[in-house]
Amino acid sequence: MDYLLLVIGLGMLLFSANMLVDSSVAIAQRAKISNFIIGLTIVGIGTSAPELFVSISSALEGHGDIAMGNVLGSNIANIFLILGVTAAIMPFAIERDQQRRDIPFGVAAAVMLLLLANDSFIPGISSNTVSRLDGILLLVLFFSYMVYVIVSKGKNPQEAIAEADEQSKSRFTGKHPVLLWIIAIGSLACLIFGGNLFLDSAKNLARSWGMSEAVISITIVAVGTSLPELITAIVAATKNNPQLALGNVLGSNVFNVLMILGVSATVKPLEIVSINIVDYLVALMGAVLTYLVIFTFGKNRFDRIEGIAFLLIYVGYTAYLLMR
Repeated sequence: MDYLLLVIGLGMLLFSANMLVDSSVAIAQRAKISNFIIGLTIVGIGTSAPELFVSISSALEGHGDIAMGNVLGSNIANIFLILGVTAAIMPFAIERDQQRRDIPFGVAAAVMLLLLANDSFIPGISSNTVSRLDGILLLVLFFSYMVYVIVSKGKNPQEAIAEADEQSKSRFTGKHPVLLWIIAIGSLACLIFGGNLFLDSAKNLARSWGMSEAVISITIVAVGTSLPELITAIVAATKNNPQLALGNVLGSNVFNVLMILGVSATVKPLEIVSINIVDYLVALMGAVLTYLVIFTFGKNRFDRIEGIAFLLIYVGYTAYLLMR
């Protein structure tokens, strides 16, 4: 039954997140909010809504390992699985903004995560906790990053507006406001219920398999909540637009660390028990390797051989988790 509930919960998460984004975009457009702001906020947050709700629910229930494992596992899967699959299908160029801004910021976020979550390395501290102060710091950095992105995009307003227009398309544009609010509220309720269902079934499976919550969250929970990014990446690669996957992954990874972990720790400090230094180092390695790809084989390109190497690393890391 837990397997069935896990799938049902995941399906509710993915469907309701999509509906919530579309209805929120339509509501924002009716309120005369610019497409540029909509594209940077509602759409960006909506694609990570499954991770957000699972991590917040975990934090509220005192399951810090699941909240952290979801973020770590999603970031690791985003880089090694999603970018690996994308490059293996269709190699792609890495744009200048990504090289100079997004990839280095992703490395910095991974370093910060490593430092904030490993208090036990400090003499006199025996436990690892992401405190409420840490969460507030992450949120301040997130909003600073958003401002920086807006300013940097503003250097080319026409391109930024065109991109925002594309992001801000909604199936509900033009619908009656009352209907939009009903859809938005219903989607939010479905998102919360689906997230709790998914989380509870994952915890039950962890107990029945004799696995820690950390391992379950880094594997099943993280890959499940990263499915929208994986599907988007595969579709983009098959339609000769693989660069979309890199932008999605880079934005999602920064959002996961700064926003999702920031909100979760601010709501309730996260006690980390079963996640060890190897997991943080693998996430950091992924961010660093994404930067090094710029200089290896085809310069400024993510080549097929690099994609296959990323996939092999992900398989090896998953095997390590299952044996842990």
